[in-house]
Amino acid sequence: MASLAVSSEHAQTSWLVCLRTYSNQSLSQSAVPTCFKRATIVPVPKKAKVTELNDYRPVALTSVIMKCFERLVKDHITSILPDTLDPLQFAYRPNRSTDDAIAITLHTALTHLDKRNTYVRMLFIDYSSAFNTIVPSKLVIKLETLGLDPALCNWVLDFLTGRSQVVRVGNNISTPLILNTGAPQGCVLSPLLYSLFTHDCVAKHASNSIIKFADDTTVVGLITNNDETAYREEVRALGVWCQENNLSLNVSKTKEMIVDFRKQEREHPPIHIEGTVVEKVESFKFLGVHITDKLNWSTHTDSVVKKAQQRLFNLRRLKKFGLSPKSLTNFYRCTIESILSGCITAWYGNCSAHNRKALQRVVRTAQRITGGKLPALQDTYTTRCHRKAKKIIKDNNHPSHCLFTPLSSRRRGQYRCIKAGTERLKNSFYLKAIRLLNSHH
Repeated sequence: MASLAVSSEHAQTSWLVCLRTYSNQSLSQSAVPTCFKRATIVPVPKKAKVTELNDYRPVALTSVIMKCFERLVKDHITSILPDTLDPLQFAYRPNRSTDDAIAITLHTALTHLDKRNTYVRMLFIDYSSAFNTIVPSKLVIKLETLGLDPALCNWVLDFLTGRSQVVRVGNNISTPLILNTGAPQGCVLSPLLYSLFTHDCVAKHASNSIIKFADDTTVVGLITNNDETAYREEVRALGVWCQENNLSLNVSKTKEMIVDFRKQEREHPPIHIEGTVVEKVESFKFLGVHITDKLNWSTHTDSVVKKAQQRLFNLRRLKKFGLSPKSLTNFYRCTIESILSGCITAWYGNCSAHNRKALQRVVRTAQRITGGKLPALQDTYTTRCHRKAKKIIKDNNHPSHCLFTPLSSRRRGQYRCIKAGTERLKNSFYLKAIRLLNSHH
């Protein structure tokens, strides 16, 4: 197998020489030294108020040298994977982000809702300890089918098996335990290995989509004329896939949201998973953004404004301590603007005027504190829409690339507008981005 280590011209120091030698030997022998597989598990709370063990995330602290080597292996695996692999997995892929996952989900739903007698069911899947349940032997089979070198597959198998770990809580350390399943959370390779393990979890029916960001999985069912057959079969098939791949669905945390804008209200029969009814919700925090069954953004903007206002207190305190306007502006951009503009391309276009005023009010308050000019959120939104659209157009493998259809050569730089029957669809990201691109020519 080709060497993955640092090339000799870059190995200027003895440390790099050692790393190169170790990397090549480890890969050629398909073995990872036991000392580099040891991990200390530190339970990190997932939320402020912890009520049960599942509210902790078991983060693995591992060798720094091993992390460096993992990065080399990760880059190599990424470079040889087919570009078309699992297009709706938006994590750990170049030019993909939560913005893209949310925008695709919303566009899929809004385009369908533009038709008559339609509605959308969204199932937000929650797995129990997803990373910890990976079966290494099954993962290796999937890696081989993807064309990875057998020696590298065997190295991955050795990396994931025979791992010694202890749990540390405060000053207390447990006795060591040897694990042969799972990918440790906190390891560089684990997220990529998980996404490869689940790459064959795809929709069986054309009317459904399974959108993934790491272990966050959403089933989007497009229902027409009240026929939910394909959607319900999709949910059953997902349950079977989970059983075959040792993944456990956490039904109590799995939620469903139904978006139905038809005038005549109808009762929607619930979805059952493993004999348990899935709870229907009116709002769900989807990849950091609060999405509602009305597809309005008041819940999200209220949450964002509240969080940003709490950070304004810190900004005022820093000004009292005498920080320069430049430092205050940097603090604003890092801790307040990042909150206000998170995934902004996906949701800002359909914000109400009231929502936008509330958001901009935070910016104006920060501007008075910093004493300098700060960009309006509308300008930030426009700039990011245009920039993201240009990146998608350059990326032939992006799942949204097909939405940007160039017009004739005589109208170079112009793109075909997408028809929209509702303001919701018209103001969504892709249609807004196409209008922006066309207005720049």
